Amino acid sequence: MASNAKPNIVLFGIDSLHADHMSCYGYERLTSPYLDRFASQGVLFENTFSAHIPTTSAYASMLTGMDVFSTQVVALRHQGPLRPEVKTLAEILREEGYHTICVGFDGNPSSRGFDEYLSYTAWGSWEEGRLPKAQLLNEQAIPAIDRMIAEDRPFFLFLRHMDPHAPYLPPEPYERMFFHGDECDPSNKSMEPVLAFKPFRDFLASWLPPGITDKDYVIAQYDGSIAYMDAAIQSIFTALEEHGIFDETIVAINGDHGETLYDHECWFDHHGIYDNVLHVPLMLRYPPKLPAQRRVSGYNQHKDLVPTLLELAGIDAGIDFDGRSLLPMVESRVASHESEFYITECTWMRKHGWRTPQWKLMLALEPDFHFKPPVELYNLVEDPLENCNLADELPGVVAALTARLEAWESRREAETGLPNPIHHQGDWHGLKGVGPFTSSQQAYESLYIGDASAARRLQAKSREVEENESG
Repeated sequence: MASNAKPNIVLFGIDSLHADHMSCYGYERLTSPYLDRFASQGVLFENTFSAHIPTTSAYASMLTGMDVFSTQVVALRHQGPLRPEVKTLAEILREEGYHTICVGFDGNPSSRGFDEYLSYTAWGSWEEGRLPKAQLLNEQAIPAIDRMIAEDRPFFLFLRHMDPHAPYLPPEPYERMFFHGDECDPSNKSMEPVLAFKPFRDFLASWLPPGITDKDYVIAQYDGSIAYMDAAIQSIFTALEEHGIFDETIVAINGDHGETLYDHECWFDHHGIYDNVLHVPLMLRYPPKLPAQRRVSGYNQHKDLVPTLLELAGIDAGIDFDGRSLLPMVESRVASHESEFYITECTWMRKHGWRTPQWKLMLALEPDFHFKPPVELYNLVEDPLENCNLADELPGVVAALTARLEAWESRREAETGLPNPIHHQGDWHGLKGVGPFTSSQQAYESLYIGDASAARRLQAKSREVEENESG
């Protein structure tokens, strides 16, 4: 590559990837050997957070360098396109002469600006059989790489992997890689509360084995999905190596959010603002400018990714991003970006909160379908799994954190001239004319996802709304 040539960029946006279930992040199971090796060749960030849950708002931040106040995208079922004042990474790079291709992420507000959109099958069911999601993605992505290599311009390839997203249907032998036994043992009752949860039970039953009783089998399917995806991602790395461009390409691995699995009664999904959803992996590899075998402990968020990628590529977009480049942290010039920050969730519940290294405050903006208390407070140092709610015991801490949250809201609304979107979502749940829920029972009786086809239709409907309003 000529000294003045712009580097290629490959960004893996992995849906529902719980950082703590990757072996390079300390998980006891060897779920990610190829990504472990990738991490050893570059920089692994230990404390990257998805501040705005779920997918729609998370990617809006990851792909623009902006926070939720700037993007105004906060809900899963966001109405309308991304604000035209906010540029996506694809738009920035296309203006710089890049060929931009997106695989598996069309129709989302923040997917705007790519030259090409390629799709693959990412939803399935028990009846349809095991689903090789990552291989189906490879069948789109690798030929695209082969095509773009022949061009006399750099490329930006965005790959949205869905293997860790339910339905967890890894192919053989990954489905039994982390489980041995009888997943339908009648003496095991761990799945009873899961399958009794009316809003999700039909969807879960559509892709789990009939008669399933053991939660550990389901967790093993999740871990097997990560391991399968990990092996398939190596094929992408091999393609870049065989073309002789791996070391000249900026490669980033980032998760949009984590996964609840069996924790907090959120049942194998990714709603809520517990750390199992907020904490995501981030790894960067680019030998010309990044060291190998570097682990960075400083705090950072999705909004910091775009400024980082652009600085690595030597591109000045002339944009005042909300995020900041991570290179000063990599180079030990700064220890961390902001260590306390505002968090939101608008998936199946509407909440916001404030996270510090020690405390997590969650405030419900309307009753939720899990019948959880309206205020939750956790000491993350003494209770990292967030199992002991201290809100009633420590009202002074609740008041202090609430004051910080409200001060941040006021500051960002003043800086952007825009309202906090979490307070202006109307029918965020997709139930036209219902408005905010008035009780947890109403939420429980109203929210429902029937099966894998219903989940697929839900995402397609969200895309149709966005496309119609943008047109």
